[in-house]
Amino acid sequence: MAIHASKNAIIIFSLLLISLIATVESQQFSRRLSQKSLGLRKQKLSHFRFYFHDIVSGPNNTAIRIVESTRTNRTAATGFGDITMIDNPLTMGPERTSKLVGRAQGLYTSASLNEMGLLMAMNYVFVEGKYNGSTLSILGRNPVMSPVREMPVVGGSGLFRFARGYAEARTHTFNMNNGDAVVEFNVYVLHY
Repeated sequence: MAIHASKNAIIIFSLLLISLIATVESQQFSRRLSQKSLGLRKQKLSHFRFYFHDIVSGPNNTAIRIVESTRTNRTAATGFGDITMIDNPLTMGPERTSKLVGRAQGLYTSASLNEMGLLMAMNYVFVEGKYNGSTLSILGRNPVMSPVREMPVVGGSGLFRFARGYAEARTHTFNMNNGDAVVEFNVYVLHY
């Protein structure tokens, strides 16, 4: 009987030890993974060129001011504190009727007291070809009056998982009467 109780104790102890080890492993904060286990291949560098249509006027606007700072009246030159939500079309050419390749969804906010400096936080949501459904995430400063502005690509989804790179913006046209703008974007992105 002592042998039988001893075997049961060993079995119970072994089960408790295995259970403890499994619990400790499952509660790890981080672990190393191979790129292959996530289906990642060799990185490639891609260049995308499209036009961003920021339509702030009219009944079909795609950019809407959602916050206006109480201070804006005193800093009207920069609009400091204003926040605008966007769902802007991205097209192949500068004409609004050009082929749609995606949308820029997110927001921009006036983040500078002394110049037209925007903080851009947006996703380029692509709807064209093999990139349909994939996104690139942009987060950065846009000094609007500079001829060329550079903003970082901080990530993406779909075919752009683990993406990084940068986007160059150049104003193509700006309508002083209504505030509408067309901006050419050249995006250089490393992705798998």
